[in-house]
Amino acid sequence: MIPVRGYDGAIVAVLGMGLSGRAAAQALQAGGAHVVVWDDGQAGRDLAQTAGYALRDLTKAVSYDGVAALIVSPGIAHLYPAPHPAIAAAWAAGVPVDNDIGLFFRSFATDDWDGFETTPRVVAVTGSNGKSTTSALIHHILAESGRPAQLAGNIGRGVLDIAPARDGEVVVLELSSYQTDLARALTPDVAVLTNLSPDHLDRHAGHGGYFAAKRRLFAEGGPDRAVIGVDENEGRYLANQLAQGVGDDRVVLVSSGQKLTEAAWSVFARKGFLSEYRHGRQVGSIDLRAIAGLPGAHNHQNACAAYAVCRTLGLGPRAIEAAMQSYPGLPHRSQLVADRGGVRFVNDSKATNVDSAAKALQAFARIRWICGGLQKEGGLDGLLPHLAQVAKAYVIGREAADFARQLPGVPTEVCTTMARAVALAAAEAEPGDVVLLAPAAASFDQYDNFEQRGADFITCVGAAVAGQSD
Repeated sequence: MIPVRGYDGAIVAVLGMGLSGRAAAQALQAGGAHVVVWDDGQAGRDLAQTAGYALRDLTKAVSYDGVAALIVSPGIAHLYPAPHPAIAAAWAAGVPVDNDIGLFFRSFATDDWDGFETTPRVVAVTGSNGKSTTSALIHHILAESGRPAQLAGNIGRGVLDIAPARDGEVVVLELSSYQTDLARALTPDVAVLTNLSPDHLDRHAGHGGYFAAKRRLFAEGGPDRAVIGVDENEGRYLANQLAQGVGDDRVVLVSSGQKLTEAAWSVFARKGFLSEYRHGRQVGSIDLRAIAGLPGAHNHQNACAAYAVCRTLGLGPRAIEAAMQSYPGLPHRSQLVADRGGVRFVNDSKATNVDSAAKALQAFARIRWICGGLQKEGGLDGLLPHLAQVAKAYVIGREAADFARQLPGVPTEVCTTMARAVALAAAEAEPGDVVLLAPAAASFDQYDNFEQRGADFITCVGAAVAGQSD
């Protein structure tokens, strides 16, 4: 745990008793703060009381008497589409609003570091797609190379729940737009933007607000190194804003598909090969095609970003390549579930938006595509250029029929349930086919989260494969 500094003896309020809220409350208490909490749900309030925290209805203005700060969990809207009543009440009372990311950056460095031989570093990864894989891959490479490292943030472990830094340690944080948007302190040593595509637009009042939330990691943070995906205009704009000129190698450009040989420092992948260039000269390369844990161009972009980060941290190309070979991949992200009779079953339940699903579709030659769910803003037009590889779509979700109608020229089957979709796809698949779950939609119409949807896919694949063996 990282004890929060700066609030010893002060009253600090925590809104939301989810994973990050609980970790924040514990870390504040460890740092000497008097913690009061509130949760909109009765279950959260019961959990807080069981843990011994004082409950205080933070939606009421009087609740902020004597409160030094309000710490907000990332799932709670703080501005758009409307501020949570507790946040509005804190504003009215003049109480600073922060989140666990802000607390982490103000508390991570301690006087103990004066005795370290090598100062700990923080790598922060954000973007629309691939940030989990990029973060996990960086952590894996560091660990395989013998560097002490911890992984936290949006990937599942609260940032304040990690252990205090060791000598020379690297902390890798995956940060969502919700987290970067509100944090009052953002000071990573290395900051990464993987890519940008429309997502969470209601929380940011549109695409511009969404980009602005991501951009804060670089504009507010002032990282020593910035690794920027430049396959979209926003990335190109950000890289241009950060670099002082064509020779500025503090900004590393990353691409999947573009050849970037003129930049001061670039890492790009083309036709399955990663190349590193510095000042117009190639200094490293990796054949990514045989790395099972990183299939497809979208994962090659993730590999480029992770490679660039590890190079800025002093690792050599061959050490990075060796570690990539053993990378197992993340659950629900291009996860190979089964390979039976020449048919592969791949779980990409994390492909919750059109852009991430399009990237998944480009990774395989012939696809039995399981898709559908709670559609996001913008429709499915972004998928249309990438449907040539789809032999058939098996559509799930409450809006399955409407989803299917938006896939012109693709044979579709309205299945509604995962069990029927997997069973039918497995029965109709031919050797060489990939049965791919890449929903291009949120899961909340049928599941609590994308993990639960992916787990259901895995269960259904197991049943289908077992049935074929009988």
